[in-house]
Amino acid sequence: MSRSYSPSQCHELQHSAIVPKCAFRGQADDNWRSRLATGLHEVLGWQADKPRGPLNVEVLEEEETETYLRRKLVFESEPGSDVPCHLLTPKGMTGVRPAFVCLQGHTTGMHISLGKAVYPGDENLLGGDRDFGIQAVAQGYIALVLEQRAFGERRELMQERRATSGCEDASLHALYLGHTIMAERAWDVSRAIDLLETIPSVDTSRIGCMGNSGGGTATYYSACVEPRIYLAMPSCAVCTYEDSVFRIAHCVCNCVPGIMQVAEMGDFSGLIAPRRLIIVAGQTDDIFPIEGVRNAYATAEQIYAAMGAADRLRLVIGDGGHRFYASLGWAAVREML
Repeated sequence: MSRSYSPSQCHELQHSAIVPKCAFRGQADDNWRSRLATGLHEVLGWQADKPRGPLNVEVLEEEETETYLRRKLVFESEPGSDVPCHLLTPKGMTGVRPAFVCLQGHTTGMHISLGKAVYPGDENLLGGDRDFGIQAVAQGYIALVLEQRAFGERRELMQERRATSGCEDASLHALYLGHTIMAERAWDVSRAIDLLETIPSVDTSRIGCMGNSGGGTATYYSACVEPRIYLAMPSCAVCTYEDSVFRIAHCVCNCVPGIMQVAEMGDFSGLIAPRRLIIVAGQTDDIFPIEGVRNAYATAEQIYAAMGAADRLRLVIGDGGHRFYASLGWAAVREML
């Protein structure tokens, strides 16, 4: 009799027995979407009715370049959590413009979205089309470059003994408190939209959100819980849980306990539809395998078709690995905006 010692053997059996309670089964009606939203909110730890206090915005610095104006701001997302960010406005613009919230993933921080090297080794991170803020403003949009929790200026500095992974302490703290760091990051995006709504030059009916890797994951979940996001462009993030985070080593910030009991990642596109969704992927991404991306997208296609919004969904695949593909992504944005 052979014996099973590896934990994954038991987990694989448990996984094979799961019947997700809110998986898409052909009917994208309000009842299904309501159950899906409730299920996601519960496992994510999302509190839609959490109090929204004053933003307490402060301008930290200003810069004028040849093509845009940059203001570094900080606002209060919730008590004990301030969010530094950069607001980029195309130079000489008149009237109102769409805006994009730009989210870096597991890099050294939001300055990468500005194409700037701050820390040793940053030069290696500036490739892969990661200068999202510069790209957005070059397309004529207003960009709000956000520092995500546990990255860059918001990395853990107070705790004496820290994990080697920048997200691990904060992610575990959130789990112990009964929610996830992904819910906290989505809350920051929601509060960033509160900030954008106070800026007269922003077309508040057309606010997008974009990011790669951890920034793409935050983009996707933010769009699921924040209806003011008009267009979401997650890159190297949307993939079936089965093919990615369940079987491949990822940062603990991706952990949403019990989410596979609710639905697969593609099913949650039902909380974004009929709003616009552009999924960017890399053909050879080794942590979000392209087969899993295609499987998640196939589910999203069915959902968007069922909701009469097939023209508001795109999958663009670059010929490389785990990075953003600017020319493909922005071409799809121009089609939809």
